[in-house]
Amino acid sequence: MHSRILIIAGMHRSGTSLITHWLHRCGLQVGETLVEASNANKEGHFEDREFLKLHEEILLNNGFDNSGLIYEKPLAISEYELEKLKAIIRIKEGRYDQWAWKEPRTCLFLNTYRELLPHAKYLVIVRDYLAVVNSLLKRGWEEIDKKFDHRSLFNRLRWKLLRRGRHKKRYYKNNAEHFIKVWIDYNLRILSALDRLSPEDYLVVNYSLLQMGDKPVYTFLHDNWGFNLHYCPFNAIYKQNLISRQADLSDFIEDETLITRAREIENQFQKYMMPD
Repeated sequence: MHSRILIIAGMHRSGTSLITHWLHRCGLQVGETLVEASNANKEGHFEDREFLKLHEEILLNNGFDNSGLIYEKPLAISEYELEKLKAIIRIKEGRYDQWAWKEPRTCLFLNTYRELLPHAKYLVIVRDYLAVVNSLLKRGWEEIDKKFDHRSLFNRLRWKLLRRGRHKKRYYKNNAEHFIKVWIDYNLRILSALDRLSPEDYLVVNYSLLQMGDKPVYTFLHDNWGFNLHYCPFNAIYKQNLISRQADLSDFIEDETLITRAREIENQFQKYMMPD
């Protein structure tokens, strides 16, 4: 008999860390070794290192950045990498009667996982493109800004007073459209995967709605899919102060067709979405 497996899928910065944290608190095994907290995710990423490292390896071997922030790129998985993936799954299935993982790059390999794990269930987390792009820009800019923390006092002051604002505007201008394209690509991959799955095998949730009511999701996982969980309120781990404020991106996006396409994709998700 197969173990119960939950694949938690969603674009980077879509709230998958927070939701995986919640399910971990509810008693779900989400990985033996998890990626530790960072400035980007102060409460923890809750990413299974085994899947993360293998996904990064595949991306690098295809000549892409291991962040996975790519779009419209074909990804080839070698026989060696496929066997490593099968080994990870085999060990987990032998060790746990129920388990899950979250790692945003999973969205790039959904077709592979559907073939390897035909009995898996999918919890898909959807977050609007503006919130995701804002979060990606904020994270990227903070990494650049932080590099000046250890410079001399003179260089820190020059950066803060003379150069910082100009460089931030340039960074947003250079990356906003790229991140929308990544959001579009990831979510098109998710929609394509949903079309190939039975409706009984997936649950699509709007990230913003969980803070208003977690019981429908918990009940679905527990009653419909049979995951052995103990209830922990989502609001016990949700912290509003860690949610970044959104900036106006209108000055940084020249290609309006990207916005139109992103909104179309958001509308496409409605037919799969768990009712409010």
